[in-house]
Amino acid sequence: MLVTTKDMLDRAFAEGYAIPSPDYVDSNSVRAYAQVAGEFHAPLILSFAEVHLEQLSIEEAALLGTFYAERTDAPIALHLDHGVHMEVIEEAIARGFTSVMIDASSEDLSENIRLTKAVVDLAHAHGVTVEAEIGHVGTEEEGNPHALSENVYTEVAAAKELVDATGVDSLAVSIGTKHGAYKGEPHINSERLAELKAALDIPLVLHGGSGSGDDNLARCAQGGVAKVNLYTDFIVAARDAVYEQHPDNWVKLLNVGDEAMKRVLRHYYRVLRCVG
Repeated sequence: MLVTTKDMLDRAFAEGYAIPSPDYVDSNSVRAYAQVAGEFHAPLILSFAEVHLEQLSIEEAALLGTFYAERTDAPIALHLDHGVHMEVIEEAIARGFTSVMIDASSEDLSENIRLTKAVVDLAHAHGVTVEAEIGHVGTEEEGNPHALSENVYTEVAAAKELVDATGVDSLAVSIGTKHGAYKGEPHINSERLAELKAALDIPLVLHGGSGSGDDNLARCAQGGVAKVNLYTDFIVAARDAVYEQHPDNWVKLLNVGDEAMKRVLRHYYRVLRCVG
């Protein structure tokens, strides 16, 4: 069933688990994710990132996400990930996304507040929940669309000011994860996470979950992170499975990739304590 993120994130935050939020880029990936959610009867946040508009239009992404969400009895939210341009966010809301992210993390605090408040006002009027970001989760990968290479850690006072001024529903914070594949050992700042949870008292979001380490993610889920964004682990697992199994036609190749992505999602459901 298609729902907003509001109730599922509030419950996860209160009970100390996190909901996986995998990015989809085609019908195969979104179908695979929804099927696993149905297997577990567990909540899922299907994310479509603005940077993937080369793969799908907003209309296509909305139709696919809605189609598969409505064909399972698991609660599934349809989320626009890393929305940067207001016209994309507006279209996502109009097309039926039940959650949107405004990523103004590269702006100064006052501009981040202004843009986030504008999105909150628009989205809430349509019953859509909003995620914002403060700080910045960088990347170590060349060519990754997240332009800043280094993390900018979330400051507690700035985060509280943004939350208080905008009424945003959840907040993506930077505490040591990276977008894309890691080079080296991830270092998660658990102390900063604890400070943010105490000061904000709203569900927190962790971007760059892939490669962050199962133990790290489990601790974050218990420490106030209610949503974990994942992407790289899925596409790498699908690639590796194809290399290992050498499917001899396109349909078999797609099936191999689908099964690999399902295994990854089943794994993260358990790591994040979203299922037993």
